[in-house]
Amino acid sequence: MDATLVRDTTRTALALLVFSVIGATLLSGTFGLTAPSIERSERAAKLKLIAQALPAGAYDNNPVADARPLPVNPQVGLKRPGMAYVAYRGATPVAVALEVVAPDGYSGEIKLLVGIRADGVLTGVRVTGHRETPGLADYIEIGKSPWIRQFEGKSRAEPTADRWKVRKDGGAFDSMAGATITPRAIVKAVARALDYFAANKAGLMPPKGA
Repeated sequence: MDATLVRDTTRTALALLVFSVIGATLLSGTFGLTAPSIERSERAAKLKLIAQALPAGAYDNNPVADARPLPVNPQVGLKRPGMAYVAYRGATPVAVALEVVAPDGYSGEIKLLVGIRADGVLTGVRVTGHRETPGLADYIEIGKSPWIRQFEGKSRAEPTADRWKVRKDGGAFDSMAGATITPRAIVKAVARALDYFAANKAGLMPPKGA
């Protein structure tokens, strides 16, 4: 091979290597600077949703500080451990917000917070993450639609078990025309969360300090 060609090829390769290293360093630095800010924003958004899922004014603690771990459990769709955010008034537990996953959304998992009062009545449900079709499934987000508020005040006794379905299937819950898979998944997940709460209430909501 011609010596000049070898020299030029080597120089080009070295230049590309240098630029690659510089680019990777810049990207790493940018990520290092922005990651804490992104994490803070995500945490703030989640704290806001936790507060919305729990009964306002009914508790005097910090539910995040008093959170309890939830084990992996298919009943509430958890493939990884989750959290239960317990609300107390004094030492008495008044409500809990459970991290729940609806595994059968149109495009995969829908992550939820399900707020439940000590008497088994829902205080609020909020979507914390999903990959549903943008635009078509926007209505499940509280910032874009009040649809998710229809769960408030419901329990496993009201409506009755056979009515824990969307209206299209003969149930009590509204769905959007042409988009029933997503609400079906959420309704089922919330019902399972209520059943899980009923079976595990003592462990989920112990007296404070117990």
